[in-house]
Amino acid sequence: MAENGMGSMSLLSDNDDSSANSNQPLAARMRPRDLDEYAGQPHLLSPGRPLFESLQRGNAHSMILWGPPGTGKTTLARIIARHSRCEFESISAVLAGVKDIRQAVERARQRRKEFNGLGTLLFVDEVHRFNKAQQDAFLPHIEDGTIVFVGATTENPSFALNNALLSRARTYVLKSLEKDDICKLLTDAVSDKERGLGKRQLTLSEDSLNMLAAMADGDARRALNVLEIAADLVPDESCIDESSIEFAMQDSVRRFDAGGDYFYDQISAMHKAVRGSSPDAALYWMTRMLDGGCDPIYIARRLVRMASEDIGNADPRALSLTMSAWDVQTRLGSPEGELALAQAVIYLAAAPKSNAVYMAYNQAMQEVSSSPSHEVPLHLRNAPTKLAKSLDHGTGYRYAHDEPERYAAGENYFPVELAERQYYFPVDSGLESKIKSKLEHLKMLDSKSQQQRYRGGQS
Repeated sequence: MAENGMGSMSLLSDNDDSSANSNQPLAARMRPRDLDEYAGQPHLLSPGRPLFESLQRGNAHSMILWGPPGTGKTTLARIIARHSRCEFESISAVLAGVKDIRQAVERARQRRKEFNGLGTLLFVDEVHRFNKAQQDAFLPHIEDGTIVFVGATTENPSFALNNALLSRARTYVLKSLEKDDICKLLTDAVSDKERGLGKRQLTLSEDSLNMLAAMADGDARRALNVLEIAADLVPDESCIDESSIEFAMQDSVRRFDAGGDYFYDQISAMHKAVRGSSPDAALYWMTRMLDGGCDPIYIARRLVRMASEDIGNADPRALSLTMSAWDVQTRLGSPEGELALAQAVIYLAAAPKSNAVYMAYNQAMQEVSSSPSHEVPLHLRNAPTKLAKSLDHGTGYRYAHDEPERYAAGENYFPVELAERQYYFPVDSGLESKIKSKLEHLKMLDSKSQQQRYRGGQS
């Protein structure tokens, strides 16, 4: 049967990758055809693991494959289809809509009817790009067994997919490939005469192999793509040397999906390294993000946030320094700006820590949002006019500069309906330890003032 634009009706021939031709990229030609050729994911595909045992029994079930690019999600789905004797049909959420889903389901229904119950594994790449309505369109067909649904995503399914879809599919996490796995894939690609570069009798030195594997960053597709470019730079029967690989990878950047899980995971790692007072780790994660193409201005904004959230008044200079680093990045750009960011992140990590301001702000916001809008006490109100003064605005206000120690001991600055509150609890760290001592002294003065008022009331 002829191929459809979004899928196939090949009756299991689509599962046979031996039809790969020389016009396909090397990564497509070298796609593993069975579990023996499949690299990585031992936590899923070792004997005794649920997915492995399910494959051995030929029992396909709906699932979500979550992992970084180049970890074999599409390949694994094809292998699952073959082991389960299901027709492999695929659609891409980047290109498809509800109409394409309906057509794929209809082909699956027709296939099961015409070919003695032949099942269909419907692979949906980038499934997180489908909206709620599009995701819901799969549900009845998963339920009635028309399709075995396999969705692939690089995003956290808990955030990217509907609960209804998640409840009908098991989630399997795929990990970045280890260096040894990448080395084996590259070695096989160089020697394979049927699908790889074997006919050209090329060789790959150990140093070149290690360079490629390290550059791949756990992404098999990326490694094979760079290998193919490097192979095009050398004649047949020659060695793919390090200079060829360096040239092939000169425009290559590490994995950093702006707005995706890797983006937020690396930012989280940098923030936690700062909070944990590890300047070297904080600098590492910051340079990882810059190396991956993260906007330096975004990093600058996050550093400003850290200065207030994790350092606060323990070292108020942190906020000024991060704002200055942001300004340098904006005014000068690269590379001077990145150096200023490096200075800032190291300073933040080494600075004394306090989240007292952050906690105080959150507590105050919580109280304000859950309380009525209490009136400002009369003695705290502004009195710029005769009318305001006649209404006792400002009456009884004590001017702190005229009081001993420039502090109006016992004065109340909260609404009348609220008792004294404490949101800010300074810690014994950096300058904040001195702030803490001062506030404790002022509380002692308040206490003395209240005792004097009590005695005066008794007399």
